[in-house]
Parts: sequence; structure tokens; C-alpha cells
Amino acid sequence: MFHLHPNPMRPITSKNVAVIGAGAAGLVAARELRREGHGVVVFERESQLGGTWVYTSAVESDPLGLEPCREVVNSSLYASLRTNLPREVMGFLDYPFVDTKKARRDPRRFPGHREVLEYLRDFAGEFRVTEMVRFSTEVRYVGLVGDGKWKVRSIKRGGGSGGGGGAAADVDEVYDAVVVCNGHYTEPRIAEIPGMDVWPREQIHSHNYRVPDGFKDKVVVVIGASASAEDISREIAKVAKEVHIASRSFQTGSSAKLLGYENVWRHPMVEALSADGGVNFPDGSVIYADAILHCTGYKYHFPFLETNGVVSVDDNRVGPLYKHIFPPALAPGLSFVGLPWKVVPFILCELQSKWIARVLSGRVCLPPEEEMMADVETLYSDMEKHGTLKRYTHRVGEHQFEYDDWLAAQCDFPPIEEWRKEMYFGTGLRKRGQPETYRDLWDDEHLISQANEDFMRYIPKVPITKL
Repeated sequence: MFHLHPNPMRPITSKNVAVIGAGAAGLVAARELRREGHGVVVFERESQLGGTWVYTSAVESDPLGLEPCREVVNSSLYASLRTNLPREVMGFLDYPFVDTKKARRDPRRFPGHREVLEYLRDFAGEFRVTEMVRFSTEVRYVGLVGDGKWKVRSIKRGGGSGGGGGAAADVDEVYDAVVVCNGHYTEPRIAEIPGMDVWPREQIHSHNYRVPDGFKDKVVVVIGASASAEDISREIAKVAKEVHIASRSFQTGSSAKLLGYENVWRHPMVEALSADGGVNFPDGSVIYADAILHCTGYKYHFPFLETNGVVSVDDNRVGPLYKHIFPPALAPGLSFVGLPWKVVPFILCELQSKWIARVLSGRVCLPPEEEMMADVETLYSDMEKHGTLKRYTHRVGEHQFEYDDWLAAQCDFPPIEEWRKEMYFGTGLRKRGQPETYRDLWDDEHLISQANEDFMRYIPKVPITKL
């Protein structure tokens, strides 16, 4: 494995960099790029920062999110969503996510989505990131124009400017590099189930779920076993007649009632749907449901990106990418932040951004293209050898801290704190054993104390609430 360290003898080069998206990934990328001396413009199609953490009650006209011409709603938040990680783990490494004691803020250790958005706003304000953002500006095209430079074509959303009332025009600009931070919680991924096209009743993807009211007194089938599927199923159960959770991760065989619920059952994956409203399971049982809620994840989607086939998305594998970031043939001019999942996202994005910023400045060198491609091919070969499906290419999961520490080493940055790792895995264990209460009952106060001691290095004058 390569360990690439900063080269103090190389001159530092300042680049003009376009960052696509002003969610958590784009905000921290912009900060790290400017810290390294680069000029930065952040393009954000919405009128405010925060990306997927901006809640809206609006949903798309197509509940499954399959129509390509639909007006896209970027947020996938449901109204009751709380984080499934404690705030000590979530925050950026040098900007702790603590209770600020400000009015109308959420002091809970596992806060609601609004508190995360407020944290990102605080972060952007503290590091003057907002001044780099062009809001309501949609990127329509990114492509190589020669000499290693990139054309970015954008348009101001919402019509003309300057009071003239005319239609907005595309604007073309050239940058030395582009960092793609457009998130991956907008384009729904739907499980292919025989009979979906003839099933006559309501189908919706969790991207368009906000509140449970529409499922009152209904029989609902929830497909998926992710954190959102678990939370939404329990919320719907409070108003629905029955909730049936189906997933490939559940053991095959007969259904089982969910412990603590009289109206929730777990099932193996749905086998087929029928035109009479039946939902058929492998054990031969049939449920006549009123609605199917697909909590089946999302697709990576870069409709603006043109690389002449160098980078593609194949069954949710974005590639080829060296370390989930750089396409070897286009590095370092094109990079991606935030693709890995089953991770602590903010610190992963931060470390990816530190590495990208230093590579662009010349303080850190990438391996030759051939070596990067060999690394990618080794990853793909290992996945195939272990029977790992292609769509799990970017699922880092239990290996995430090894990946984080590798990124940190490239920048001569300390490894992730041990308390943060222990707290993450401990939370996962509590969640599996106590899914109803893990956010409000815990037994890791010693780790909270260690976190607070570390945080005092960054906010010595701000009192930290004992959680």
C-alpha cells in the first residue's frame, strides 16, 4: 500500500477549483481547498447550504422517483429524523458538534435533522465558506477542455437577473480542477421485483416520505433493512393497521413478529407482486397491501459530468476511482468527495478533502496512473473473490477507520481518535440490541468525557454540556 507524504521541497501551486454542491462534503472541501491556498467557487443549485440536511415538506410528482423529467426535490429527510450517530462522533475533526446552548437549538446527543443543518451553518460561518458559494446556480455541464483544464457550464435558477425579466443564460467558465460533492441521496434506487408494473396500489420511495399520516389504517409493506427503513417502519406502525418489513438481509423462512409490536412483521424479500394487490413471499404467504414503501437506497448520479466514458456508473459502482476519489486517467483535475457509505460521513469527507487539496497544490504526489489503476483492479478482484456485489463497491463499513487513517497519513495528520472509533462501534451494538432506546439511553459516559477533553483544544472558552 502506498504511503504518500507531503514533499516540502516541491513548490506549492494555487489552482482555481470548482466545487459542485454546498452540502457537508462541499463545505468542508471548500474550506480545505482555501486553507491550501486555492481559489474556490462552490456551485449550489438550491438557495441555501446544507444539501440533504435541508428539510422540506415538498415531495416529487412521481412518488417512486423514476420519471427523468420530474422536478427533483433534493432532500430525502423525513420530519422526525434523528441522527443515528452521537454528535461527538459526527462533527468535523477541529469543529466539534456540541450543544451551543443557543435558543431553539436541539441539545440532545442524537439530535434531529434541523440541529445538523444549524451545525453546518455555524461551520460555514466560522470558516467564511458561505462567501465562496454561488447559490441558486445549477451546474449543467462539466467536461475536459484540454491542457488539463475543465469547462463548467452553469445557469442561475429562477429566471433572469438584474430586473430585466429575461431568461437566464448559461455561463461557461474554465477551472484547473473540479471536485464533485453533489451527494448521493437524491436519485432513488428501486429493487426490481417481478410484477411491479402491474401492482395496482400505491408505491413510494422513502425519498418522498415525510410523515406517517398517509398510511393511517393501511396495510403497508416496507422493503429494505437500512436505518431509515427501521425508523420509518416503527413510525408508520403507530398509525397503520399492519406493517410488513421485507429484506434480503432477513433469513429465509416464515415471517416473524417484531419484538414489542403487535402489528409489525419481518419477512424475507418479496418474491413477486400480482395484479390483484397481492405481495407474495418465498414461503408461499401472500399479503394484500394498500401501499409499498421502498427504502432501497439511492443511485450515484452525475447528469452534468462528461468524461467520454472514462468515468462511469455501473450498478452503483463509480469508477474507476483510486481510493474512491480520483479517476486515474483524469487525476488530479477531477475528484469526488463523499461517495463511501456506511461511514461517519463528515470526518471522512474532511480527510478526503485535505488529501485532494494537498494533491492539487503539489505538496502530496499521487502514484503514476498505472499504479493507481492496479490498485483499483485489485479492489475489484478482491470483491469478486469474496462474492461482494458490484453495487457495494463504495460500502466501506467496518473498514472506514482504516481508510480514514490512511487518508490522514497522506497529509501528515493524526489518526482518528480511539474514543471516536470505540463510540461508533458501541453505538452500533446498542442500536442492534436496543433499537427503540439507543438514542436516549447509553453507557459510554467515559468516552463522552474523553471526547469533551479533546474538544477543549478547539473551544476552550465555550462550556460543553455534560451529556
